[in-house]
Amino acid sequence: GALLASSSTLLFPVQVLYFLMFPVALLLNGVAAWVSLYLKSTSTFVVYLKNLVVADLIMTLLIPVKAASDLLDASNQLYVLSCRYFSVFFYSTLYTCISLLGIIGVDRFFKIVMPRSKLGQNLTLGKLISGAVWVIQFGGTALPNIILSHKSMTNMTKIDSCMQLKAPAGLEFHENAVIFVNVFFWFVTVVIVVCYICIANKVIQSFRNSGSNNNQGKQKIKLRVFLVVIVFFVSFGPYHIVRIPYTFLQVNFSSHTNCSYVISKFAKDLSLWLATTNICMNPLLYVFLCREFKEKLLSMTENFSVSFKSALAGNTESTAPQRRF
Repeated sequence: GALLASSSTLLFPVQVLYFLMFPVALLLNGVAAWVSLYLKSTSTFVVYLKNLVVADLIMTLLIPVKAASDLLDASNQLYVLSCRYFSVFFYSTLYTCISLLGIIGVDRFFKIVMPRSKLGQNLTLGKLISGAVWVIQFGGTALPNIILSHKSMTNMTKIDSCMQLKAPAGLEFHENAVIFVNVFFWFVTVVIVVCYICIANKVIQSFRNSGSNNNQGKQKIKLRVFLVVIVFFVSFGPYHIVRIPYTFLQVNFSSHTNCSYVISKFAKDLSLWLATTNICMNPLLYVFLCREFKEKLLSMTENFSVSFKSALAGNTESTAPQRRF
């Protein structure tokens, strides 16, 4: 069993995938954060987008710590810190991202399908909803996990599961929290699917009402809806399919070298990495869905390119040999 636990990590080190993803995620989300700093909050969509950028950036910065703490030779101290704080923040921010993606879908639904509704136009409401998401996700899942992972590690030689730091109340909360967030994810998935299908139907109907035969435009709308829904499900779906069976084994098995637990943990780790790749896809989604973001990115890139060329030209002139007369 222990050999299987070790070999599964050595044969396919999921942590390596995190380390490989980190520079890509840092570059994409760094650019997204740079653009969003100069983006005016003129709509609720931009408000939600900015919060999503922050959540993605936090997850990006937590990647190396989380990956390092899961390595076989990681110290007990680093693993405990990850169990109590870093992984907890990581999961909390993951569900903040999922919440905001769902809210963005609802926001676009109101603006396109029900344009007369004021729900998609109130900036103050958008800011309150965004703040509530952060407070609920952190206060409802992260904070209790931090408080309930309070067991002393004095008598523990090597910790191989975060469950060893939890008392019975902590284990029960962990199991219930996982079930709750899993149900929450599938609810958000249904909301996103319904919202984007309604949006696609509304836009296609407006084409028909205007007498347009723009089949290419209709296909683009369908492609956008398909991409948004598929990217969301492919990223997060597998993780939420394996998470509940894994949690049951994690909480109830006394031995974490059992074969079924090791296989389940490997499936959970790999699917969690796949869910984390969403932070690389979201910056591309901003360009795809938000005209203001795309225009600001192009403008800032163009200005940066002009400044860089000017600086390069100035540097070339200053270092050129002077002609003597």
